[in-house]
Formats: sequence, C-alpha cells, structure tokens
Amino acid sequence: MDVVAQMGPSFLGSRLKRLGERMQVGAASVITDAGLPLQPGHMGILAALRTDSRTVGQLADACGTSQPGVTRALGQLTKLGLIADTECSDQRSRCVELTAQGQAAVLTLTSDIWPRVGSAAAQLLDRVEGDFLAQLAIIEEELAKASIAERAAQLTPEPLRIVRYDAGFAHHFRDINAEWIESMYSLEAADREVLENPDAMIIAPGGDILFVEAAGLGIVGACALRKTGATSFELTKMGVRESARGLKAGEFLLRAMIDRAEELGADPLYLLTNRKSEAAIHLYEKLGFVHDGATMADYGACYARCDVAMRYVGD
Repeated sequence: MDVVAQMGPSFLGSRLKRLGERMQVGAASVITDAGLPLQPGHMGILAALRTDSRTVGQLADACGTSQPGVTRALGQLTKLGLIADTECSDQRSRCVELTAQGQAAVLTLTSDIWPRVGSAAAQLLDRVEGDFLAQLAIIEEELAKASIAERAAQLTPEPLRIVRYDAGFAHHFRDINAEWIESMYSLEAADREVLENPDAMIIAPGGDILFVEAAGLGIVGACALRKTGATSFELTKMGVRESARGLKAGEFLLRAMIDRAEELGADPLYLLTNRKSEAAIHLYEKLGFVHDGATMADYGACYARCDVAMRYVGD
C-alpha cells in the first residue's frame, strides 16, 4: 500500500518531494556519467550564471530558493573552481561569475546533459493530460499568494461528503475495491467484470455508484447498487481505504447508499458477503440489514466466497 499516494491532497507536499527526489537521483547519475562533479542542486545557479554575473540575492530569486541555500551551493562551486567572486556595483552584495572551467562545464550541460534529461522528462509528461508544467506554475503562483499554513487556518471543511458517479471516477471504484478484496480474499471473475466495466455492469442497467470524499484525502470509499431484477438491487463492491480509518466513512457511505436504493424503489435490497468481513457485517446489521436464507438461496451462488446473505428491512 502506498500510504503517501492514498492520503491524497493532504500529502501533496510529501508526494512532490518524493517525486522530485526520484527525478534528481536519475539526473545526478547522468551528470556523474558525464564526468562532472556536480549535483542537481547546482543546476539552477549555473543556468542563471550563463549570461552574466549575479548577486547572491539575484541567484536566490532566480532559483526560487533561500539565500543561505544559495550561499552553501556557491561555496561548493567555488571549491570546484567553477565560479569566482567578481566586482559588484553594490558594495554591500557579493557577486559571482563563471570561471573558464565553469563556462566549459556549462557548455557540456547545455549541449548534452540538459537536453537528454529534458527529453527523458518529456517522455514522462507525454503520459500526462494537459500542460503539467503550466499546472505546476499555477500551484507556485497560488502558494506565493498564501501558504498552505495560511490557507489551512482559514478552512473548516466538511469532513465527509457524497460524490455521484462519473466515468472519470471509474478508477477509484476499481482500485478501492480491488485493494480490500485482494487483502482478504482473491478477485473472482465476477469481481473483475464489474470493476473493469462499471458503466456497462452497474450504470447502464439502472444501478448507481456513490463515492465518499474525505476533506484533505480525496475519494476514500466507493459502493455500488447493481440492479438484478425488475425491482431487486444488490448492494455491492463497498470499500473504504485505510487512510480514512476512524472517520466513519463506511457508515456515512452506507447510509447514503440505502437512501439511494429507496429512491430507486429497491425491493429487495440485499448484499452478499463472507463471515470474515466481521466489521462490515456489524455495520450492515447496525443500519438495518438482517441475515436471510432466502436471499442466500436466490443469489448466493454469484460468488465463491459468499457464505453470508443479508436483506435490508430498515432501522
């Protein structure tokens, strides 16, 4: 389980940091293979010095980093003989410029390393819908207006809310359910058919799918109503991610699904499960489902793992 990915927007900073570190490790390998004693953290400074000398403050602004961080990097580049101090119009500031050795290193970077690393990154971006770099720029612009801390202090979001099905959420339906089924049982052919084709198997015949979204976590749960007869509906494929543990997202979602089933005129509304799912069975009982032999006889053969059948009778 990838807990950082599952925690959604709440862990966006951690996920971007992880992504940046993975990309920088690869870039560092390319730089080392080219015989340059440099690190990815030096690249912004060297790129900024290509055309002219700059002050420490100007370099910090150009790279979007702190002045102490720039100063440390300048010390490393000075030891490598790639930069040197130069005269500065502002006597209170330190100006640096590329040495001849530094200019040669930047030429290698410009003509070979940056184009290859850039092309490799472009291959990744080809898989992304929209202009990812433009989207990053928007995030950076918004953070410049107000930090995460400032925004968080102003928000009191609704902890849980129900989201109606949209084709763009089909992957949430598949991933959430595949996660819990595979952790406890094994995916059966009947599972795969529904999870891979929710529009055809659930929506088109007259059923529905609802999701529960948790503030800061995104979509954390999913559940479906599958129409199995003129008025009969199976409550199926209900799962909640571990990231939402303690939020009562499952109960919130189940209540919404029962309301939706009543809107659709479900009679009967039933579910099929396994006795291993003790916590889920307890929740079903709490919200008005009862164990029912007739339901088991009529529908229990749908899943090999089914040894519990329940029918909704109301609170």
